[in-house]
Amino acid sequence: MSQGAYADCMANPFPIGDAQSLPFWRRPITYLFVTAMAMPIAFYTWFALLNNFVVEVAAFDGADIGLLHTVREIPGFLAVGVIAIILFVREQVLGLVSLALLGVATAFTAWFPSLGGLLTLTMLSSIGFHYYETVNQSLQLQWLPKDRAPQMLGWIMGAASAVTLVVFILIVMMWETLNLTYNVVFMTAGLVTAAIAVFCMFAYPQFEAPHPQVKKMILRKRYWLYYALQFMSGARRQIFMVFAGFMMVEKFGFEVHELTGLYLINLVVNMIVAPFLGKAVAHFGERRTLIVEYAGLGLVFLAYGGIYWFGWGVALAATLYVIDHILFGLALALKTYFQKIADPGDIAPTAAVAFTINHIAAVFLPVVLGLLWVVSPAAVFLLASGMAMVSLGLALLVPRHPEPGNETRLSRFAGEPAE
Repeated sequence: MSQGAYADCMANPFPIGDAQSLPFWRRPITYLFVTAMAMPIAFYTWFALLNNFVVEVAAFDGADIGLLHTVREIPGFLAVGVIAIILFVREQVLGLVSLALLGVATAFTAWFPSLGGLLTLTMLSSIGFHYYETVNQSLQLQWLPKDRAPQMLGWIMGAASAVTLVVFILIVMMWETLNLTYNVVFMTAGLVTAAIAVFCMFAYPQFEAPHPQVKKMILRKRYWLYYALQFMSGARRQIFMVFAGFMMVEKFGFEVHELTGLYLINLVVNMIVAPFLGKAVAHFGERRTLIVEYAGLGLVFLAYGGIYWFGWGVALAATLYVIDHILFGLALALKTYFQKIADPGDIAPTAAVAFTINHIAAVFLPVVLGLLWVVSPAAVFLLASGMAMVSLGLALLVPRHPEPGNETRLSRFAGEPAE
């Protein structure tokens, strides 16, 4: 695309309703797939190498890595800032710039093996990751039709898992074989992600959704159940992210290749299952899907606790890890629930607010539960099970047929039908 054509595209956005006239590779759904597959290349390369890099090269101790992860979560908590930026920048452009920032920051990670350098680059890459994810979720809900959104979100999630799988396999197979260095791997993965972002900037039109977005922070009373479910989801996610893998190392002595092997098995399963999760949401509806997710997670976290209470073995722990991820995949029902109850113009600002709400627990929960873990790891998982039960109680308030004016089963008390 020439500079003139690109400028014209920016000045004259392409109506989403006319997208079928474009070649398939330039349509909005293809854009969503391409960007969703580009993100894991940088992010999961960073994720796979980080712990070894900070210990072997940067000589981090426990306090340093804790500080780094705290810094990493700050941009998620501040994702509401997206609302201010989209006053001046189109969401699609912001998403691609954020994706490029994630890639570039990842590329130069190995150049700054000091606490200050890694904190700075982690902050930059985290801004890119969290702002990309916020905008990406908004665009998915704006661009995908409601009747096909669950299935398409499942396929997109599966495609991203497939790319993550390839990233892990390449690292495992080539790290020693090619005598790779941290700098080569970080640089390659980061620049590939950045290059894809730049390609998308020029290759795709600026799509115009049919409903203009409200460009200010909004908190609507009728979305209260969605907000509550987001908060509980973020709290449970932190417990799993921080402690499930740590348990495999601390209790069962998993080495790097064993833990990476578990990640690979988990990704293969999720890659296969993800499209079916989308179909399940479409067939059974958000209410039933969320009930199954939260009831299942409650049992899984109880079983984690049982590993410490009753000395259950490593095979069960690894199986629970995979089941945990499958159940978390059902969270796409939360996206489509909001898509059905939201005013079309509320999607972008509410996506930013919801991302911030989802990350509130990330600010304090890992530190607090880390202290509890020292006393009783089982108590941490018991608390997580309790959180899942709270989520289950909230899910019971989701109506079978959510829509504006029928956001919860309590709507009947406001003179609205419950279902």
